[in-house]
Amino acid sequence: MSRRHVIVDGYNLLHAHPAYASAVDSDIDGARARLVADLAGFAQGGPRTIVVFDGGANPDSDGSPHHVGGLTVIFSPHQTSADQVIEGLARRFRQRGEPTLVVTSDTATRQTVVGGTVSILSSARFAAEMAAEAAGRVEAARAPRTVPLSRRIAPDVSDSLARWARGGGPESR
Repeated sequence: MSRRHVIVDGYNLLHAHPAYASAVDSDIDGARARLVADLAGFAQGGPRTIVVFDGGANPDSDGSPHHVGGLTVIFSPHQTSADQVIEGLARRFRQRGEPTLVVTSDTATRQTVVGGTVSILSSARFAAEMAAEAAGRVEAARAPRTVPLSRRIAPDVSDSLARWARGGGPESR
């Protein structure tokens, strides 16, 4: 199934991913910013990705979406949990028949959202896949880029080399 949407339980993923979990207690804002940046990279050119964080305890949180590149960031509105927002988004996408992946390890949310065009993936598994994808991008960036010889040398030199390879000398045509 090709995914059109990915909905991520933000704080759940923060605690499941070792790169962020170690920073959560000492610098939650920094860990959250790193996660948002990484998810924005994941969303670039891929499925519509939405990360939802709990904002229900904040009386100023109105649930407005914020956009970071191809990523949508939502803090749940006051007195509403992130799980409720995730469940509502999954329900809406399922009703439209749009393939959606929900990333969470919350058992109740997983049981509520799964079905129809909505599938689930644990936060730990998604974190591992993100890490593997990032490692692959780093490795690809390090790999030497091969450019065919014909594009690295001048056309007249290429013609001369071709004549030599056929047994002709530098002067023959």
